[in-house]
Amino acid sequence: MSDQINHECGIALIRLLKPLEFYQKKYGTISYGVNKMYLMMEKQHNRGQDGAGFASVRLDASPGEKYVHRRRSAGKQPIQEIFQEINNEIKNHTPLDIDGNIPYIGQLMLGHVRYGTFGKNNIESVHPFLRQNNWKHRNLIVAGNFNMTNNQELFDNLVKLGQHPKDKADGITVMEKIGHFLDDSVSKIYRKLKKEGVSKMMASALIEERLNLSKILKKASKDWDGGYAMAGLIGHGDAFFLRDPAGIRPAYYFKNDEVVVVASERPVIQTVFNVNFEDVKELDPGKSIIIKKSGNFSIEEVLLPTEKKSCSFERIYFSRGSDAEIYYERKKLGKLLFPKILERLKGDLINTVFSYIPNTAETSFFGLVQEVQDYMHNQAIREIIDNKDTINSKRLDKLLSNKPRIEKVAIKDAKLRTFIADDINRDELVAHVYDITYGSIKKTDNLVIIDDSIVRGTTLQKSILKILDRLNPKKIIVVSSAPQIRYPDCYGIDMAKMEDFIAFRAVLELIKENKKGILETIYKDCLEELKLPVIKMKNKVKAVYDDFSNDQISEKISEMLKEEGIKAEINVIFQTVEDLHDACPQNLGDWYFTGNYPTPGGNKVVNQAFVNFYQGVKKRAY
Repeated sequence: MSDQINHECGIALIRLLKPLEFYQKKYGTISYGVNKMYLMMEKQHNRGQDGAGFASVRLDASPGEKYVHRRRSAGKQPIQEIFQEINNEIKNHTPLDIDGNIPYIGQLMLGHVRYGTFGKNNIESVHPFLRQNNWKHRNLIVAGNFNMTNNQELFDNLVKLGQHPKDKADGITVMEKIGHFLDDSVSKIYRKLKKEGVSKMMASALIEERLNLSKILKKASKDWDGGYAMAGLIGHGDAFFLRDPAGIRPAYYFKNDEVVVVASERPVIQTVFNVNFEDVKELDPGKSIIIKKSGNFSIEEVLLPTEKKSCSFERIYFSRGSDAEIYYERKKLGKLLFPKILERLKGDLINTVFSYIPNTAETSFFGLVQEVQDYMHNQAIREIIDNKDTINSKRLDKLLSNKPRIEKVAIKDAKLRTFIADDINRDELVAHVYDITYGSIKKTDNLVIIDDSIVRGTTLQKSILKILDRLNPKKIIVVSSAPQIRYPDCYGIDMAKMEDFIAFRAVLELIKENKKGILETIYKDCLEELKLPVIKMKNKVKAVYDDFSNDQISEKISEMLKEEGIKAEINVIFQTVEDLHDACPQNLGDWYFTGNYPTPGGNKVVNQAFVNFYQGVKKRAY
């Protein structure tokens, strides 16, 4: 993605199912679980670089011994920082044996890497969050990959319960909601035990056994509206992992007789634990993994599943392409773009160079080039067959040697940072973020560049196109493996404002030329819609795009991206929503392209986002 956007978070949960002595004897280290967690977090570092956190719970610690440990960092290298500190504490602890209650060495571990979409990027905003209590079974640790569209309502509900939450961030709000029902459940169980004549001393162990995490989660999540994959640890040793009912945010798990592992991405588990693709399962929407202190593992339905709308951006860009399915899907995204490219080139593949920006578009590029190769090969075969009686060796050699021309035309300068504040000099710096490979293009060439997606178009406009134009191609075709991004996301991706999207800005230009009064009409419709109960709201912003075709919007985007001084003809091609679904059939969440939100809160957010735009209010709509 040439435009930088913040997105997602990464979660890792590990439950060691054997006594700690087992791992020390088999793997030769008391830090087996900690080491695995470090690897899982590093393998998900792509998902969050604003902060990282780790928490562990040691089972059956004696009174007076610390059984919950947590370490967080919002530094420049947060994962390395926290694990360096953890390893230092482990090394400094004597004796280094299992009975020594060593810091961070426990059977239950939770790791998190954060991208901030709500709250500030400081240590207090970094997961896991901790809710402390002197009773083990009331200690709660929570981390997640989520965003709630109705966080204000959830906060207000806590206040109505008599609570005084210390923060409005949805992570805190969610934790306190779970904590409220955890406390309530503990109290109810204790009252029953008291009637049975059980002493206070004996009650704790029985409360731990009788706690029904599934029931607690059902009550806590009843009013949640958003996309979420959420993990939690209870101080005495129970754990859970919950996925939202539309399956918006990803979650995968693996279990054998030694360990239960849950993560945001499948290949993370495959690599760290050296297991096969089919051994790692996807957690179904609305389901929760429940792991009791005893090690008993179950998957229970907490929320009634809705239509599955897993985030398609996970497949296009966010998740690492090392997943077997994602790799295939990204190649297909590139392949499906070829017919439009061929049409725009008017069939001239001989005088066309193919490349990609940025590196994350490489897999789609492979799929596109393979399709070009197959097309040129089939064209050659067809001509040979049609002219088999007259074709000469020179022509035959030419046909058989035709293949796609591919070049590495641009390389991002990772050392360059756009830190200059004033706009004029900052734009000058942005224009040099990429270096080009001089001599890779001839003046008679077309240049086709594939990108994962085009959000704002700023980097294309201010940097990439200007520097590619120095190669003097006659035409530059920018190809997006994703469709036009038209609507804000409110489920974890930091795409919140209508005016951020170049597709929306292009439509505004078209409206100026054609239908000037429509914006006020849509604004009034959005205001009226926002008066309705959330469950009844509809997306009124779709009307902005109704009178314009995809091609019209793409043409306007092409005009907007061609700044003064660029000599080459500029064309922009976007993936269609239909082809996106063809390539990624299991991830049909497409609300940022279509406006079809999977939860009622999404419609509220998009209507509010348009109202904010029309009123000139520069803030998120959620």
